[in-house]
Amino acid sequence: MHSPAIAIRRTPLVAVYGTLKRGLGNHHWLDGADFLGEDRLTSARLYDLGFCPGARAEPSRGIVVEVFRVDAALLAGLDRLEDFRVRAPYAGMYHRDVHATAYGPAWLYLYNHDVTGRPVIDEGGWPAR
Repeated sequence: MHSPAIAIRRTPLVAVYGTLKRGLGNHHWLDGADFLGEDRLTSARLYDLGFCPGARAEPSRGIVVEVFRVDAALLAGLDRLEDFRVRAPYAGMYHRDVHATAYGPAWLYLYNHDVTGRPVIDEGGWPAR
């Protein structure tokens, strides 16, 4: 999958599904990012962790994400927020993977820990509207 990774390095896109969405508590971490629009991803499923959702790379009926264009500094800030560790991607709370969106390939933060017993959000978004 080298072509999506190459494209993402030139114009990094991030698809967000939880507290980073517009109007929610962590959206300020995306100050300066360009909002491109919403999309529905069937390549990921959300789990309600209580304080936030966690996505897993599992088929779903379509979770709602917001897609943003970010620069390297904003992406590094998001990595800190999401506890993504470049040298040990599965050691933190989330790792990143590229998923196809209507706006091009985008990073999606995927939850690293066990989701047994967590409510599934198979369609729609978080928080539930």
